Amino acid sequence: MDAFLPTASALAAIYLVAIAAEAMSGALAAGRRRMDVFGVAVIAFVTALGGGTIRDLILGRFPIGWTQHPEYVYLVISAGLLTTLVAPFLHNLKRVFLVLDAMGLVAFSLIGCSVALEMAYPIVVVIMAGMITGICGGILRDVLCNQVPVVFRRELYASVSLAVCALFLGLRALGLDTDLNTAISFAAGLTLRLLAIWGGWRLPIFSYQERWE
Repeated sequence: MDAFLPTASALAAIYLVAIAAEAMSGALAAGRRRMDVFGVAVIAFVTALGGGTIRDLILGRFPIGWTQHPEYVYLVISAGLLTTLVAPFLHNLKRVFLVLDAMGLVAFSLIGCSVALEMAYPIVVVIMAGMITGICGGILRDVLCNQVPVVFRRELYASVSLAVCALFLGLRALGLDTDLNTAISFAAGLTLRLLAIWGGWRLPIFSYQERWE
């Protein structure tokens, strides 16, 4: 979902885990659509780096991060292709997919906030940048796999991203160390997302059916 490696050590570690996790979630989504290895690689790339690319374009952050770090491309494609080898030996792939996607959602939300903060954007833009980074890679993945995006149809998703961004900024305002802030925000966001999956928590659904005479 992203194309930026933060300087803070906690964010740096989370970033590498997140792009690998999102690449794997993309590969699993491609596998459900019976794509060939090229399709798997493309979906893995878009899922892992697409959100950050969109964020950078919106914020005017050039050059796009992954173009300056080709090792990220190698990592996400390798993670995606590795998934095709290990998937047959994994049980309950749906649960694996949801956990990997949750990790990416939370991590990239934090990273998106950090990027916008470094560029001195207002708080509302910082939050939007975090949410765009967090959810857009998954949206691109689902659209390319001809599915209604998870963010629009399942348990708390975009709202988790919003909560993570708000918590991160709140703790930052209190002067908490960046690495500790990141660890707390990541753990809290991941817990919230997994609880939402387990408990089926979701926002109210809007259903409108107009009868045409």
